[in-house]
Amino acid sequence: MEHQNSNKYHRLENIEDVEEFYAAINRTNLTKSLSPERPYTYWTIELYDQQNGIRGGGGLGILAADTRRVAEKMNVPLTLITPFYPSESHQTYEHGVNGSTHKKVSYADFGFNFVDTVNIRCCGQLCTLDVVEKTMGSTRILCITEPNFGELYSGESGGDHRLYQEISLGFGGYQVLKMLGLKPAIMQLNEVATFFAALARLDELTSNGMDFYEAVVYTRKHTLYTNHTLVQAAEAEFHLSQFERFVFPNIKSPAVRKWLEDKFENERIKLSKVTIEIAELRSGVSKLHARVANYRDLAGNKVKFKAVTNGIDIPTWTLPDTVNYYKELNILDKFCLPTKDYQAEIEKINVEDIKKLKAEGRAILNHVLSHRPNQYGKIVQFESGELIFDFKRRFVDYKRPWLPFANPQKIREILEKHNAHYILAGRVHEGDNRMSEKLKNLLAIVDKDPYLKTHVHYIPDYDEELARALSLGSNISINIPIVGLEACGTSWMKDIANLCLLISTHDGGVADAPSDSYLNVSGENETEEVKSLYARMEEAAEAWDNDFDLEFLIKKGLVAYLPIVSGTRMLKDYLEYLF
Repeated sequence: MEHQNSNKYHRLENIEDVEEFYAAINRTNLTKSLSPERPYTYWTIELYDQQNGIRGGGGLGILAADTRRVAEKMNVPLTLITPFYPSESHQTYEHGVNGSTHKKVSYADFGFNFVDTVNIRCCGQLCTLDVVEKTMGSTRILCITEPNFGELYSGESGGDHRLYQEISLGFGGYQVLKMLGLKPAIMQLNEVATFFAALARLDELTSNGMDFYEAVVYTRKHTLYTNHTLVQAAEAEFHLSQFERFVFPNIKSPAVRKWLEDKFENERIKLSKVTIEIAELRSGVSKLHARVANYRDLAGNKVKFKAVTNGIDIPTWTLPDTVNYYKELNILDKFCLPTKDYQAEIEKINVEDIKKLKAEGRAILNHVLSHRPNQYGKIVQFESGELIFDFKRRFVDYKRPWLPFANPQKIREILEKHNAHYILAGRVHEGDNRMSEKLKNLLAIVDKDPYLKTHVHYIPDYDEELARALSLGSNISINIPIVGLEACGTSWMKDIANLCLLISTHDGGVADAPSDSYLNVSGENETEEVKSLYARMEEAAEAWDNDFDLEFLIKKGLVAYLPIVSGTRMLKDYLEYLF
């Protein structure tokens, strides 16, 4: 599809026109027009939706779940295709040792219905995959599964089992669409693990008689590749021999096989290289990400990405009374998008209401923590007047969870001065020995100081429940990735919506707004950043003791970020880009 209609369907600045905008899309004669039979198909190797019984690993899965929820509320025909992993991994932390437990789960327990089976070929065998589905309004979740499917991200990223899971999703998932009579209006590929879905479509078109080059053009024009990582060099590679065992047996067209074989260099392939080639539409998940993502096509040219910043489903992650408060003040409309006059309406927010809503959130946090012990196996509870800092992100290098503890004496002084606690919640993935050791060292620093030992709490097995509770009940959120390495992040979005003060480096989606929109951590080197971080922690703590400062900072954050964090805005941006 050419974008000659972009002037007709211009970007709508009046966010109350969502229904009219969607209706306009359906009135077009474009080949991608949406309907239940021609849905927006959303492919993801990970879905993090505990309500529907699927536990993901992090932000990619959370985003997928929020995208589906928003599509349902907007009445957009969306079909999400993902694996159902029959086993979940849960983190444990006991006596200074990071470990894991494993739990079997059944799709039937969460309202999924068995549909049929499909077959793929691997290693000379016919592999049978179960197909299960769940329909919610205009949306549905289609899952590929089988008893030995394993867990999410099991095995090495370039290993055989990971490749088996990916081709099951791609080739198996595409067969499911055909079986159900669905023809994708658009295929959104979330990360390169979903590449094989577009490959399956290319193979089907070519095998059914379409000229190969026409099939390539058609597939490319109906495929969106959404990249969630910044550095192509970090991506796993697969060997030609693995493709001969797992991929090529599922390709019917000799032309498609030859096209794919030509993409190997020294008998190795990076899926991003071919995903870029098979998708004409490409998006990054924040403005900064779209500018700096370093991906190149087969000719060596840097690939341009359209910026569509991630968003959250605000009602899912925000205290219901806070959402109602925004709507009563005419800050948010019925789609949870900022109203035309939202900036002026935000001035109606007062500090008494902020503190009342945060007290409600604190009660929910205490309820969640009542069954989630800290690193010492103790249950912690907090009075509504106690100040809480939190760090709630994956425990990985570039997010720097240890940075606030660079000077243990300084963080102790801050916490003691303001009667504050620090909650650290971030999961170390199973088998990541290096990060397990870093977590152990960080908590050893805490353990050596009698005050920190009672005021710094590590809560293991970070998940949806804990993420939401901390956003609702904490006061100050810390987000300090190395600048240039965070693609977007969405944890900070939940904090903004829940009236927290945000301390952050100018990275990812935070950088969509000016650096004075939040409490910015900056510096020419890490030593300067640490000093800046402690200054910002002091400033945030003092603001919670000063009604004028607190109200000013909360309002400033809402004015800057409410349009950005909206999942409805995100889906609307995708629809505008695609159509």
